[in-house]
Amino acid sequence: MASPALFPVRRVVVGSTQHEAVRAALTAARPDLDTRGARYQDVTADDLAWADAYIGFKRPPVPTMGTVRWVHCTGAGVDAWFSPTELDRSILLTRSSESFGPMIAEWALARALAVAQRLREFDAAQFERRWAPRDPHLLRGTTAVIVGTGDVGGHCGRLFAALGCHVIGVSRTGAGDAAVFAERHPVSALTQVAARADWLLLMLPLTDDTRGLVTREVLAACRGAVLINGGRGAVVDEAAIPDALDAGWLRAAALDVFAVEPLPATSPLWADPRVIVSPHISGLTTVEGTVAGFLECLTSIEAGATPRWTVDRDRQY
Repeated sequence: MASPALFPVRRVVVGSTQHEAVRAALTAARPDLDTRGARYQDVTADDLAWADAYIGFKRPPVPTMGTVRWVHCTGAGVDAWFSPTELDRSILLTRSSESFGPMIAEWALARALAVAQRLREFDAAQFERRWAPRDPHLLRGTTAVIVGTGDVGGHCGRLFAALGCHVIGVSRTGAGDAAVFAERHPVSALTQVAARADWLLLMLPLTDDTRGLVTREVLAACRGAVLINGGRGAVVDEAAIPDALDAGWLRAAALDVFAVEPLPATSPLWADPRVIVSPHISGLTTVEGTVAGFLECLTSIEAGATPRWTVDRDRQY
């Protein structure tokens, strides 16, 4: 006898800029599902009072989630469902099955190469029609410290190791793929390990434990490292970054994520030539990935099983 479903899922609301494409793909795969869609900002209380499930990266701006019994987050990071208040624990929370590691790793490597090859300096000289030789630097022989050794951190480690970097992983438990990370350390050793970094990569989710993890003290321990943040802005003391650059603790920073997004026009990070800013595009959610993850979880729910991609509410990922 087949296991009873955890709960029936027939009505699905999609809150995303890609809602039309997601709905079309869902309908093609499961024509028995009824769907509605809008940008998450435009999802209404009536929509949620109609729905069994919600697909989206962020919570709609309404007081409650209505009759929704399952939220499928379209990102790997689910911090938007814990802040400012945690999603009610009676609602199942799952996350995307999509691997953002390859895309974020290429983003991080591109920034490291841009700094090492002094691309900004050469660009500036070119537009001024100046012949201005500068010595580029090799990544080979440098040390990359990657904070967060999961899927994203592991992909970053593979690329940096392939170019000859000594790759060190830092995580909550000190775990990580030994084939990728030449050394692995617990987060309690972060300050000491950061002092060895030429490249300090932050590739970890935002949780109560990681918020503000990279403090001014950690930055002060650095000795001219390049900070590369593709995780979440609030894991680092963002206000300390300009001071860290001026003091020489950091020689550059590449930032895709910020404590407040969009990054306010008043932020000093915009105008600092030592900072490379990108608008949270290092790991993009795809329609295919969204639909595949949702359908995988739905298959488990309909079989009466807990989906593989269920979020651990205590760890917040």
